[in-house]
Amino acid sequence: MSSSEHGVHVLIFPFPAQGHILPLLDFSHQLLLHGIIITILVTPKNLPILDPLLSIHPSVKTLVFSFPGHPSLPFGVENVKDVGNSGNAPIIAGLSKLYGPILEWFKAQPNPPVAIVYDFFLGWTQDLAQELGVPGIVFYTSGALLVSIMGDIWRNFGAYKGLGFVEFNGLPKSPRFVREHLPSVFQKFKEGDPTWEMVRNGFIANGKSFGSVFNTFEALESEYLGFLKKEMGHERVYSIGPINLVGGPGRIGKSNVDDGGNERVFTWLAECDDGSVLYVAFGSQKLLTKAQMEALTIGLEKSGVKFILVAKQLSAQQEEQGYGSVPKEFEERVLGRGLVIKGWASQVEILGHRAVGGFLSHCGWNSALEAIVAGVLILGWPMEADQFINAWLLVENMKTSVRVCEGPNSVPDPIELGRRISEAMSNDLFKGKAKKLRDEALEAVKIGGSSKRDLDLIVRELTQLKSRKFI
Repeated sequence: MSSSEHGVHVLIFPFPAQGHILPLLDFSHQLLLHGIIITILVTPKNLPILDPLLSIHPSVKTLVFSFPGHPSLPFGVENVKDVGNSGNAPIIAGLSKLYGPILEWFKAQPNPPVAIVYDFFLGWTQDLAQELGVPGIVFYTSGALLVSIMGDIWRNFGAYKGLGFVEFNGLPKSPRFVREHLPSVFQKFKEGDPTWEMVRNGFIANGKSFGSVFNTFEALESEYLGFLKKEMGHERVYSIGPINLVGGPGRIGKSNVDDGGNERVFTWLAECDDGSVLYVAFGSQKLLTKAQMEALTIGLEKSGVKFILVAKQLSAQQEEQGYGSVPKEFEERVLGRGLVIKGWASQVEILGHRAVGGFLSHCGWNSALEAIVAGVLILGWPMEADQFINAWLLVENMKTSVRVCEGPNSVPDPIELGRRISEAMSNDLFKGKAKKLRDEALEAVKIGGSSKRDLDLIVRELTQLKSRKFI
């Protein structure tokens, strides 16, 4: 029999959002390098995202099901990027209708998967795994602190429901947040609504998974990884990150559109002093209002710091809705000191350039890890989702970052913003801490490091599942 009939086979089920799919593809790449057979479940419009992985690993099988849809989603939407964070819950509910088709596919396989590795937004998959009699392994594209907090919230939802200020006394360091800074999924939750109840039940089900894989590393979150091991009652809590440092095809192919602007950026960076440039970007989903963009651009101008600003190309409709483009005269005023990239930017490569010393970021988890890997100081402006929690971890707990603004609707005072940017970019103490954290991330993925050890443990665990199955 061929190896494909004998080998260890795993089903990978990503959630269709850029920040979720790419890390899970990088993890799949690592499993493939260890000889594990992979099938990836996607809906048709998300299939092209797999192209970089398929080009490296032609053996990867794809399981493509039509997206069942949801009443609150526009027709044809299959990825969060098309609707923003408000699409998370209906996409989760829509994908849950694939329970039956996956079950049928599974039972028809001559060499069925020995496990299902699923994104933590798809917790309903845990019930499916139990029915099939295989382990469900949850992949967290976020940090362990966030998962610790979310577990506490969902388990004790009634106690937290009416509070304006929440202190998580059961967690290490007792993190504290105003209600508005808790995860968006908690803010938007509608008790009794079938879609939202499914979301909550899915997050609770994740705690019953056979194992948990985190895109983080011990030096960053050892306390919270340890906490989760106690909560779950076993040691199968693995940290394998930063997965973007381990490498994989999830890091490429984010866009096929590049007008040559990025080449211009690197030519400009080559002429800048080490650590002198601030990179400014707010992720793939967030748009700034006109007032926010005006405050940001004036702040950058007043800071006296060299910078690269990534700004999205707005549609006429978005401009009518009050979102802001970079003022034309701004680019003329900062000529030579600042660059504006309109559209996609090669973020990992820019952050990794010796001239870049800071990253003004929304503190999304993937962006935070990319900054850590590059050894640059994060200037945080958390806005939604997990960003306030990530900012707390980096600013208050690790003390490796600074906060310059916060809130989705906040319009910073441009003079104050400029002062904070200037101070942060000239703070050698914080820059030194960022480089130390980078060194710890590098150590984690080396042979003998904590993330390399955990990756090897996962591979061994999956191999043993196959062995037990055929004994």
